[in-house]
Amino acid sequence: MNNILIFAGTTEGRKVSEFLSNNRIKHTVCVATKYGEEMIEKNEFVDIHCDRMDEREIRSFLLEHTFDLVIDATHPYAFEVTRNIKQAIEEINGKVRYIRLMRDMGNNTDNEMIKYFNSNEECAKALTQTNGNILLTTGSKELSLYAENETIKNRLFARVIPSEESISICNSLGITGKNIIAMQGPFTEGMNEALIDMYDISVMVTKQSGVTGGYFEKADAAKKKNIPLFVIGLPESEEGISLNEVLKELKEKILTKEKPELTAQKESNSDSSKKTDSSDSNAYGIKNEISLIGIGMGDESLLTMEAKEAIESADVIFGATRLIDSTSNQTAPKYPLYLSKDIIPKLTEIKESMDKFKTAILFSGDSSFYSGATSLYEALNTPEIKSGFNIRIIPGISSISYLASRIGVSYSDANILSIHGREIKNIAKRIAVSKKTFILLSGAKDINALSEKLKSEGLESLKLTVGRNLSYPDEEIKDITLDEAKTFDKDGVITLFIENHDAKKKRSTHGLKDNCFLRNTTPMTKEEVREVSICKLRLNDDSILFDIGSGTGSIAAECALLSADSEVIAIEKKDEASDLIEENIKKFNLENISLIRGSAPEALDGLKTPTHAFIGGSSGNLKEILDKLSLMNPSMRVVINAITIETLLEMKKIPELFKVKDFEIIQMQVSRANAAGDYHLMKAENGVWICSFDFDM
Repeated sequence: MNNILIFAGTTEGRKVSEFLSNNRIKHTVCVATKYGEEMIEKNEFVDIHCDRMDEREIRSFLLEHTFDLVIDATHPYAFEVTRNIKQAIEEINGKVRYIRLMRDMGNNTDNEMIKYFNSNEECAKALTQTNGNILLTTGSKELSLYAENETIKNRLFARVIPSEESISICNSLGITGKNIIAMQGPFTEGMNEALIDMYDISVMVTKQSGVTGGYFEKADAAKKKNIPLFVIGLPESEEGISLNEVLKELKEKILTKEKPELTAQKESNSDSSKKTDSSDSNAYGIKNEISLIGIGMGDESLLTMEAKEAIESADVIFGATRLIDSTSNQTAPKYPLYLSKDIIPKLTEIKESMDKFKTAILFSGDSSFYSGATSLYEALNTPEIKSGFNIRIIPGISSISYLASRIGVSYSDANILSIHGREIKNIAKRIAVSKKTFILLSGAKDINALSEKLKSEGLESLKLTVGRNLSYPDEEIKDITLDEAKTFDKDGVITLFIENHDAKKKRSTHGLKDNCFLRNTTPMTKEEVREVSICKLRLNDDSILFDIGSGTGSIAAECALLSADSEVIAIEKKDEASDLIEENIKKFNLENISLIRGSAPEALDGLKTPTHAFIGGSSGNLKEILDKLSLMNPSMRVVINAITIETLLEMKKIPELFKVKDFEIIQMQVSRANAAGDYHLMKAENGVWICSFDFDM
């Protein structure tokens, strides 16, 4: 078997061609477009045929060249091409062996905002029910199915490959100028997020294009930006084998049997070089090794012996530039990559050209403490990668443990936070209730901003210790005041210790008195009703709560104070009440409340997916609000307050209109004792009905 034809046009087809060329095996590659031709590496071992062929033309091409093996590495959605290839082979009496290379579709994402469709037509119809701009990443071939619908055409932003053919198709369908995004993938999660922001995208559309098609980067970006992802899913009937299985078969049946001298030479070279001694098998018959290594702060003298040995024996090293440059291993190639989306494709590429190798991936500090090693380990633990690699995590010394030892402080009872490349809501409130806090920071600007927040919380008596460039020659550990923190201007890798002798006790329950809130004539949910309603909400530490008809913001403020990790969105249509909510947010110094000025349900468009909702005022739109909430989260918890019989009657109908569970309505009457001379008389407040339930859609 030495006459091989690859139907390509995909990443997998290109990789099979590169594998054959690297092993000096002549082969032919068929692509449909000039752009596809440009993606194939030109060399003496590959002949490229560039043309679209129907079933008859494919049959003629096969007969003319008498191929022994046809590898169908066309796109997973190129159903017609695959049918034509199979039919052509059948018509020449099956004289050619056929392999369908199936793309790795990966694991399903847990994004609850993903909606699946059987066809582009079904997806286009669903898009008519959406609002806002649409990012279409399905390519130019099916673009007409979306562009012919006038209700969505002007909202389409088409991302296509930068070829004349693709742009011409866009123009012919009336999609021009700023609505064409002509770019070559693969696209990172960050790139997808940037496009969503740049074009104010409300919905993203994609095919279930698998790992190499960038599906998961799109899914993760949509989830992070809190927008729906419409997915045209693949039929499950097609059968085939993976890229690794194809390469394994090529190696076993071609390289080993027909070019034994080449294989023997490659194995000899492998044995004489520095590689892992594992005897397990992957797609190439060998188990490789990946070590995720925490290297501490940077000084090589602080490496554990296990970490040092793993780095010294590595054949390939990944990590941030400053980390890989500091290693003493001078023979292994070094790649300045540290994100899974960059490392995994490179590992796959290396595995195709090396029979046996060790990989060291370096992370600063401790690999299990606010480290990128955690997410990379999860990304590597897919069946395909796990079958080819032994994966281990090697811990390091964190900057927290290093600083704590230098200043003689235990961190077992400390609050440990990180604002290194991330934001923490209500960080000053967290510090206010902790006697000891360690914080990882990005640099001087973080210290400056933190000092302002600490002052606004009234924390003037704190003791601050800064650790800068720990373990390096210019290491600096010094005590500073809050005023000095405000003007701190020394950059570097910074760790901060805060000692708070006057730490407050954190409240375990809600229960603020009414007079704690700023008030005017705006109606407010009274104290006892407020506390029962909050109990009925059954909030979690990381809840996302909608307070609809927020009034003074008393419910929103109490719920936000319960957990710094929660998020509260107050929706209020009246300007006077909205102004009051802003004043109460400032009074309680709450960073985890945001205010939306507007009427529900319209004001809910584009917001994050809520886990809970409190409805204190609906302005007669209760059913419409519940309709919207049930679509946003079909299993969320809802509590409604009512003081009129009309609203009570609406609440009573909820189980008839929606599928709910744990439904109840209680009536609450509060009376207060008022002094009348030497006596006290009970004065009744307005009765309130409290309705609570979970959607069970």
